Amino acid sequence: MIPLLVCDDSMMARKQLIRALPPEWPVSITQASQGEEGLTAIRQGLGAVVLLDLTMPVLDGYQVLAQLQAEGLHPKVIVVSGDVQEDAARRVLELGALAFIKKPAEPEIVRQTLERLGLLQPIAVDDPVPLAQPRPEWLLKVNFRDALREVTNIAMGRAAALLAKVLGVFVQLPVPQVNIFEVSELHMTLVDAQRGERFSAVCQGFIGDAIAGEALLLFHDSEVRDMANLLGWQPRDDNDTSEMLMDLASILIGACLGGIAEQIDVRFSQGHPQLLGQHSSIERLIKVTQQRWRKTLAVEISYSLEGHSIHFDLLLLFTEDSIQRLTNKIRYLMD
Repeated sequence: MIPLLVCDDSMMARKQLIRALPPEWPVSITQASQGEEGLTAIRQGLGAVVLLDLTMPVLDGYQVLAQLQAEGLHPKVIVVSGDVQEDAARRVLELGALAFIKKPAEPEIVRQTLERLGLLQPIAVDDPVPLAQPRPEWLLKVNFRDALREVTNIAMGRAAALLAKVLGVFVQLPVPQVNIFEVSELHMTLVDAQRGERFSAVCQGFIGDAIAGEALLLFHDSEVRDMANLLGWQPRDDNDTSEMLMDLASILIGACLGGIAEQIDVRFSQGHPQLLGQHSSIERLIKVTQQRWRKTLAVEISYSLEGHSIHFDLLLLFTEDSIQRLTNKIRYLMD
C-alpha cells in the first residue's frame, strides 16, 4: 500500500478528490484539513504521495512546500488547486511539486498525471496482496457551508486568474467565509471590521434558476490611486475613477459568478453593474442592502495583490428565498 495524504481544508474537496482516484490504485489514505496537520502526517510517514491544496488556513500549500524543502523531506507532491493563475503553477513546480491539477479534479486527468509521474502501479491480478481498500469518502459528511465555500474557492480562483492578467500581478487568495446573517448582523460585522475607512463600491444583481442576489465589490479609497497606476490609468476626476472601478468589478464579479454557475449548473442573468457610492462609509453602502431583505447568505472574499497594499472585498449576498434552492444544488454536488 502506498501512503497517500490528501491535504485540503475543504471536506468536500477531499471527498471529490478521493472519488477521482483510480479505483485499482493500492493506497492507504490519510486526510489533513490544513498545512501544519499535513506536515505532521508527512513526518510520520503517512504521505509518500501528497495531493496538496494551496489555499488553506494555518499553513497554505506554498508554505508546506517550502517547509518540506527546509526539512529535507521529499514526498511526491501533486498540487490540486482552484488557484489557476499561471504564476501559481510555476511557483509550486519551483518549490518541488511534481505536477499541478486544477479543481475540480477530473478522474481522467488524475489518472493521466499519476501515470505520467510513474506513481500509478496497480497490483497484478495474481498478486496475493488485496486490491486497494474501500475508499473512505463515503464516510465524509459534508455540510452545506463547507460545500459552498469550496464552490466559491474554485470560482474565485478563476476570477483571480483574469485579474492577474489584467493587472500583471500575482493575486493572493484567501479562504472564503460563508455565513447566514440577519442583514442587521452583516451590517454590524462590516462596520466593526472597516471602521473609519472610506470606500467606493460597485454592486451587480444576479438571478437564475430561483437563485438571486447581489454582488457587492468594495474598493478602499486609500488604494484606488495605486490601482490606477497598475492599469496605467490616469483618472482626471471621479467619473474616470468610477469607470475604472466598474471595469474591474465586471472582471471580478462576472468571473466569480460564472465559476459558481458552471459548477452548480445554473445560468445567471446579471444586471448592469452600478456604482453604489464613492468615498462613502460602510454604513451608507450597506444600507441599500439592508432595506431589500431581512436575511442573507453572505460569501466574503478578500483578494490581495502581492507586492502592493491593495485588496478588494467581494461580498456575494444571496436572498433568503434562494437558500433552499442553492442548498439543493449544492447537495447534488456532494452526493
